[in-house]
Amino acid sequence: MFEFKKTGQQQRQRFRLRAWVAVGLVFACFGLLSWRLWQLQVERHEGLAARADRNRIAVVPIPPRRGEIVDRNGEVLARNYRTYTLEVVPAQAGPLDELFKTLPQLVHISPADERRFRRRVAESSRYASVVLRNNLNETEASWFAAHAFRFPGVELKARWVREYPQGPVAAHVVGYIGRISESDLETLEASGQLGNYRGTDVIGKKGLEKTWEHVLHGRTGLEEVEVTARGRPVRTLRRIDPQPGANLVLSLDLGLQRVAEEAFAGQRGALVAIEPATGDVLAFVSQPSFDPNLFIDGIDVENWKLLNESPDHPLINRPLYGTYPIGSTYKPFVALAALELGKRRAHERFYDPGYYEFGGQRFRNAGSVAYGMTDMNRALVVSSDTYFYSLGPEIGVDALHDFMKPFGFGQLTGIDLEGERRGILPSREWKRSAYKDREQQRWYAGETISVAVGQGYNSFTLLQLAQATAVLANDGVYMKPHLVRGVQDPLNGSIEPTVSEPSYRIPLKQENVDLIKRALNDVVKVGTARRAFLGAPYNVAGKTGTAQVYSLRGGQYRANEIDERLRDHALFMSFAPAEKPSIAIALIVENGGWGGSVAAPVARKVYDYWLSRNPADPEQIRQAQGRPSEPAPAPAMSDVPPPATDTDRPPPADPAPVPRAPGVVNAARVTAGSIAP
Repeated sequence: MFEFKKTGQQQRQRFRLRAWVAVGLVFACFGLLSWRLWQLQVERHEGLAARADRNRIAVVPIPPRRGEIVDRNGEVLARNYRTYTLEVVPAQAGPLDELFKTLPQLVHISPADERRFRRRVAESSRYASVVLRNNLNETEASWFAAHAFRFPGVELKARWVREYPQGPVAAHVVGYIGRISESDLETLEASGQLGNYRGTDVIGKKGLEKTWEHVLHGRTGLEEVEVTARGRPVRTLRRIDPQPGANLVLSLDLGLQRVAEEAFAGQRGALVAIEPATGDVLAFVSQPSFDPNLFIDGIDVENWKLLNESPDHPLINRPLYGTYPIGSTYKPFVALAALELGKRRAHERFYDPGYYEFGGQRFRNAGSVAYGMTDMNRALVVSSDTYFYSLGPEIGVDALHDFMKPFGFGQLTGIDLEGERRGILPSREWKRSAYKDREQQRWYAGETISVAVGQGYNSFTLLQLAQATAVLANDGVYMKPHLVRGVQDPLNGSIEPTVSEPSYRIPLKQENVDLIKRALNDVVKVGTARRAFLGAPYNVAGKTGTAQVYSLRGGQYRANEIDERLRDHALFMSFAPAEKPSIAIALIVENGGWGGSVAAPVARKVYDYWLSRNPADPEQIRQAQGRPSEPAPAPAMSDVPPPATDTDRPPPADPAPVPRAPGVVNAARVTAGSIAP
């Protein structure tokens, strides 16, 4: 009995212990659950709520409309239009081969579209959205929308598409856009702009499209959309509208641009026209050109080969990138340097026997023509090489360098286009830094002689020659050349000008500038450019030029006996009306021959168009037609008609030329030999 009672008591104790353990475990579990609930609901509430919202809310970037580009008269060079595209996320679309079997039943997919798509897929992430087809019409878009459920990972989108309605006209100025590359992404990330390009797949690649990308792109908007578990949109929660890019109002006149491009008639070359008083670039021609529309969605292989492998190099921006010896178009500036530096008086006569002898070697006139007693005016009118050969040693290469530098020769003009080359304005210091060999670093006096006629190491862009001509026409006032005249706010239409004040003024004596201008006027009236401007109802001041492409090494130049691409370049610099210039032009016709017979007629067509729209003063027209309203001045030496030749190309000196300067495109090498300095 006692044993039974003791056993029962032990069992009750064990039961109570077990009960308390069970209760403890229950409370521990409830405590743990309560602690976890507190942690989730209180401590981590904000983070988890944000994650939940992200699972429920999709943030969709809204790319902005790109700004338009128009000329000074409002004619459009670059614009946008809305279109539909098919975009595919390869990771969600399943096997691509199966997709290309079923999708063409609804929407036309060309073999080129498929090749381009597969190439882009190989270049990008499988989770990135890749464009499959552009420019779907309304019927195709609505038909696909009705069957979109059959194609997971394929989405119909509306987007802005860039268009260049002028085609090849001014293509080197406008440039083009293209798909954002890895290098573009790195650049955007480094500049802190990557977030502003979410949802955007194109960026400016060339021309103004690239230089003014930060203005044209605008600011990306966003839309917060509530979506289902499968990603289908339910409703829009919040929207921030994108800010469209600003419009660019160019200084170009498209009518003038077309006339200038057509004037080249299939020849290779470049032309830049500038308004001297403002620095506005009125025409910017690089021939041949290309169609920028080819690059918008990626150029195909065939067209790329045609452009890239063409011997005419249509993709090179010649006025900006090509550097040339400018021949006799350099002479007006050399003459002005001689006047300003006091090396020679304007009416001081110099005997020209047809050659200049220095150090026992002869530097000859073109055609070995002898002009006799010649002053500065006549030397410019007939383009006497001998006269300017003699100025080289008198001025000196370093003094000539310092005088030419403010005009922009051998300097970056700072025009609003990428890829500008500096060219070469030679000096002793330049040669020491350009060559490693000590003997090549030495400057010879014979090299100064060639530099004085625009040959030798001289190598400038057409933009630099045009800018220097505009500065001369503007009496030494340097206005920075620019293509964008103003930036237009797309919302209120206000235009902010880009350049309004002169950069600086070159301290020149007005009487010296006027003398050079009168001589350039005589070049057109009775000199080497007279034939091109016969009967012109306006007054032009200009200078022809012809520059060698390679050294003759003492031989005689015969154009019909050498390869066309080795023939001389034809150049012309000018401004009009001569008394009050409203336009300054510099142009080159590559391998065209004589400047007076090839380049000057191109300028005549440009002036005929521009001055007919912006006519000269009646007084200027009367003077151009030989009906002065004031008594005519006494005849100067330049009034004596020059010989019938219009050649202005300096022949080589008798010895072999010096080596070609490094980095010079099409540089002439017509210089004297090793003459002691």
